[in-house]
Amino acid sequence: MKLIVGLGNPGIEYVGTRHNVGFETIDRMAEACSIELNQHKHKGVTGQGIIAGEKVILAKPMTYMNNSGECVGAIARFYKLAPEDIIVIYDDINLDVGQLRIREKGSAGGHNGIKSIIAHLGSENFPRIRIGVGMKKSGQDLANHVLSKFPKDQQEGVAEGMDNAVSAAKLMVTGQVQKAMNQYNGKKEGSRKA
Repeated sequence: MKLIVGLGNPGIEYVGTRHNVGFETIDRMAEACSIELNQHKHKGVTGQGIIAGEKVILAKPMTYMNNSGECVGAIARFYKLAPEDIIVIYDDINLDVGQLRIREKGSAGGHNGIKSIIAHLGSENFPRIRIGVGMKKSGQDLANHVLSKFPKDQQEGVAEGMDNAVSAAKLMVTGQVQKAMNQYNGKKEGSRKA
């Protein structure tokens, strides 16, 4: 069994913000794979289904970003999942809008949601998909930047990035992390294959 988690903040005021690309990617994945996100447990909204022959749980932690590990840790303990069976999708301000960076493991890199997950799992060894949301403007407050919505000229790029993240996660569920990295790392807006 695999767990795919998208990070974000619950609440209508956060819909469409840079920090919530993880949530939105999970929504897109649920729709693409006909999985209903209809269970409220382990401090999150979850749904179960089959992707590429693998049993999968999709999850959106409802703990707010900085405490995402509470939900991820609870699900991992309940289903006895190893960190390697958990794929985390989240925003990255150091990547261009819609660009992906996939890794098998790594540090939090300053991301509080990932910091929380590492603390609750006691491991950095979980694969992750980072979706670029663009850098903040000089002098702009970081919190204001990540909680801002995408301007019209970036919406297509981020939508493409989220769709690519769904495709990458499908590969990763079957253990093809390397293939996902080769196919999607560094991919930018407008470079999607026809």
